[in-house]
Amino acid sequence: MSWLSRVVRPKIQAVLRKRDTGDSLWQKCPACDQMIFHRELSDNLGVCPGCDHHMRITPQDRFNALFDNAHYEMLPTPQVMADPLKFRDQKKYPDRLREARHNTGRDEAMSVAQGEIDTLPATVAIQDFAFMGGSMGMAVGESLVMAAERALKDTTPLVVFTAAGGARMQEGMLSLMQMARGTIAVQMMREAALPYIVVLTDPTTGGVTASYGMLGDIHIAEPNALIGFAGQRVIEQTIREQLPEGFQRAEMLQSQGMVDMVVHRHDMRATLSRILQMLMYDRRRHKAATALPGPAGVR
Repeated sequence: MSWLSRVVRPKIQAVLRKRDTGDSLWQKCPACDQMIFHRELSDNLGVCPGCDHHMRITPQDRFNALFDNAHYEMLPTPQVMADPLKFRDQKKYPDRLREARHNTGRDEAMSVAQGEIDTLPATVAIQDFAFMGGSMGMAVGESLVMAAERALKDTTPLVVFTAAGGARMQEGMLSLMQMARGTIAVQMMREAALPYIVVLTDPTTGGVTASYGMLGDIHIAEPNALIGFAGQRVIEQTIREQLPEGFQRAEMLQSQGMVDMVVHRHDMRATLSRILQMLMYDRRRHKAATALPGPAGVR
């Protein structure tokens, strides 16, 4: 083997690999191909300053932007059976989980936190599409149930940010059962007359859309978010027709009444605050009234 192969080629490949990693200072917008400085993109909450395209952001970034002074308490991820079906495709399921945890720094596809939004206590659950496509497995279902139980215990509204490709195939029927468990969690909130708000982000599809993703008291979507059950190509092949432009996008769903409002990410905190303050007004007023001291001499 020549010195060109042993020395020069590995060095060139190392340089190219370094350029291709996420450590680059720039990121290309997938919509307009504009190169954006990472710090500028982070300060803009993942929204392209050129074309206003909403890129995917991490749960941590959403929590920081949503809660007062970026202060909140993370709730522990519930522990579930790691590999109930001993599933294996190109990789073993435990290997895929380890890889997803290493790449994202999170235990599962749903993170839950409690904090205040304009002084109003709230429980917020966020799905991360970077974790195995945000797929709905047993841990996601258990996290949603835990979030609802904590919201009921602390008498707070529950806000869920969805982002998923659907159920997690590595868990088979057990993942599909989470649709029913998520529906029960929503019903628990409804029976307690506590608000359940859904924010649909890109993409929200499959079993998540078919269950807790479309059971909110109010549905909010980010601009141009893909929202649906089956994919566009599958639908076109089934009905043998060309679908209209903008099909399954947030704006079209709003025009058809499936989404209540489409809200820019920069306005999301203010919008959620306004909605939650209105929906929780009677409870807060009652709580304030019962906390007032009675007349002198009366206990």
